[in-house]
Amino acid sequence: MARNGRRDLRVRVKSTKARTVSSKRWLERQLNDPYVASAKREGFRSRAVYKLAEIDDKHRFLKAGARVVDLGAAPGGWSQLAAKRVGAPQKGRVVAVDILDMEPVPGVDVLRLDFLGSDAREKIKAALGGPADVVLSDMAANTTGHRKTDHLRTMALAEAAADFAGDVLAPGGAFLAKVLQGGTEASLLTRLKRDFAAVRHVKPTASRAESSELYLLATGFRASPG
Repeated sequence: MARNGRRDLRVRVKSTKARTVSSKRWLERQLNDPYVASAKREGFRSRAVYKLAEIDDKHRFLKAGARVVDLGAAPGGWSQLAAKRVGAPQKGRVVAVDILDMEPVPGVDVLRLDFLGSDAREKIKAALGGPADVVLSDMAANTTGHRKTDHLRTMALAEAAADFAGDVLAPGGAFLAKVLQGGTEASLLTRLKRDFAAVRHVKPTASRAESSELYLLATGFRASPG
């Protein structure tokens, strides 16, 4: 089909009995997404890497030599970029944590465990070789189709990640986590504003326009005495 004298090059997916409408839309979106194409071309495991890249390009928290924890890391795109930017493993360290199996990532220590487990924090600190400089979380709860429920479940993950960050970050450290539009919980914002020098919401251009996701970036961690 031509529009304004130019051919429409958008990829269309044929409907089949075995393919639902939602899966057809998802496949079309993937095939026509320039970030998906770029990730494949550049060897990254997911398009999400460009969200982290854009945020770090602006705020510069992935510094050479830093120790980084990537929570809910699978499939590993954020860990790939973090390792590149901090110089792991020669200079910095990156520990990727997930309850799912994950293929090895060059320069990254991959731990299969639940970061909420009783001994998880000590294992992660041991893998890092000290306190973290950055805690990343691109986690989102599996969707139920009920918007309020999905929002609450994803926010619960963000709060758990913030709790974890408060225990493992070094003074001056940074915390980046996915949240959803609809209001970051007041208690979480209050705590982060107390514990960090600066807290802001960011939405990178790599986030799909129709997505309700935002990222909460907190920098300048103020470690509690003791």
